[in-house]
Amino acid sequence: MAKVVSSFELSLNHRSRGQTLANWLYSELRASILEGRLKAGAKLPASRDFACLYQISRGTVVAAFERLQDEGYLSSRVGVGTRVNAVVPKREVVSRSSSEVPGYVRRVVSGYKHPKPFVGWVSLTGQRPFKMSDPDLAAFPAELWGRIAARHARAYRSWLRREDDGCGYRPLREAIANYLGSSRGVRCQADQVVIVSGTQQALDLLARVLVKAGDPVWMEDPGYFGASIAFGRAGAEIIPVPVDEEGVSVSAGINACSNAKGVFLTPAHQYPLGITLSLERRMEILNWASHKGAFVIEDDYDSEYRFEGLPAPALQGLDRNSNVIFVGSFTKLLFPALRLGYVVLPPSLVEVFVAFRRSTDFRSSGMDQAVLNDFIADGHFGRHLRRMRGLYAERLAALVHYGQRYLTGILEISNSKAGLYTVAFLRNGMASRQAESLAAAKGLETRALDRFCLKRSDPKGLLLGFAAFDEKAIRAGVIQLASALSRAR
Repeated sequence: MAKVVSSFELSLNHRSRGQTLANWLYSELRASILEGRLKAGAKLPASRDFACLYQISRGTVVAAFERLQDEGYLSSRVGVGTRVNAVVPKREVVSRSSSEVPGYVRRVVSGYKHPKPFVGWVSLTGQRPFKMSDPDLAAFPAELWGRIAARHARAYRSWLRREDDGCGYRPLREAIANYLGSSRGVRCQADQVVIVSGTQQALDLLARVLVKAGDPVWMEDPGYFGASIAFGRAGAEIIPVPVDEEGVSVSAGINACSNAKGVFLTPAHQYPLGITLSLERRMEILNWASHKGAFVIEDDYDSEYRFEGLPAPALQGLDRNSNVIFVGSFTKLLFPALRLGYVVLPPSLVEVFVAFRRSTDFRSSGMDQAVLNDFIADGHFGRHLRRMRGLYAERLAALVHYGQRYLTGILEISNSKAGLYTVAFLRNGMASRQAESLAAAKGLETRALDRFCLKRSDPKGLLLGFAAFDEKAIRAGVIQLASALSRAR
């Protein structure tokens, strides 16, 4: 006789596109408990019966039940079954006027100021030329990534409760160390690699580990504002150091503040000007850091995308005194939703860095790390990079070509031969912010070059992303940009 499925009725919303079945079931059950549709003490069907009732796999049900048990929403005992815990608080919806907001909240909100680079920042919806932050997602092997992820999901018990030492998934750290050694010339072992959620988390943690209030730190000018924000909020005194055709000027930095505690650099592909730090400057930086006992943070954000010759070797590979900290991310190399990056630390700094990390974030996503490890170890990562280098080189060439055709005398586009974006200098006397605003009015997303300046006067230019756009979109965007900038000349 067939087993009778338990009597149980619960209205569940449709699963949204892109949401995994396990996350959908977990979210729906959690919402039902918080909203009171599943009362305290209510008994849920056995996992097999629940799976049969909703036509989903038993493994999906077990994963959702176990997650809810871990978070305290459900309890399960042999002979009793799975029930909703009585300790779940009732959901309250409270409407408050501004005068009822707690005083500390009002103080924080009223005292908050947007960081300088974001003031007036125009961010348009959708994927519009010349948005500079994204790679070409359509060219990413999503089905392959999905198959690897599915393989790990089926074996979820092998990683679901895996211990984490705070440094990240050991096989991935070994894969990153091997990759950096062969591709970037980085000298490290897996024990020096710590997985983080991205470059900004790495910089925030490093700023709090390395500096105290009032410590001077060199920053490239123009340079990456995310680093300035991280170190500024840690209380550091930001020392702007000008960038020229060879990269950051070490002599200018020494003249401005010879006893700085450290420096933040993007030596392989200077952000935002696209310059590669010369060998002479590299040695000057290392000699200064060694003599002063200063740290050097090397941000290697997109150096794998170099279209002529091999990527420039890492500064860290030249360091013999453990001064250089190497930071990288997979966001621009693969896809933005993959919030995984890494820090390569001197051995003596690993323990204290992980201790700071644990004060805000105990671990990174184990599932994503396991999938990424296989993606690298099986050779897919290297093949993807080689393919994208060719594609992006073609798109940069198209941007330069159409720029020469339609923007002569208005905007001169640099043929930087690297990265996901390039810098273009205004030749019509226009200020960077004015050009950015005019482009936005035409539905184009550019970035004014002066947003990245600390002390330097407006370099009068725009940053243009090309990686996410095919030749047709690039041509149309250049024509629109020429129209926008010509009328106000």
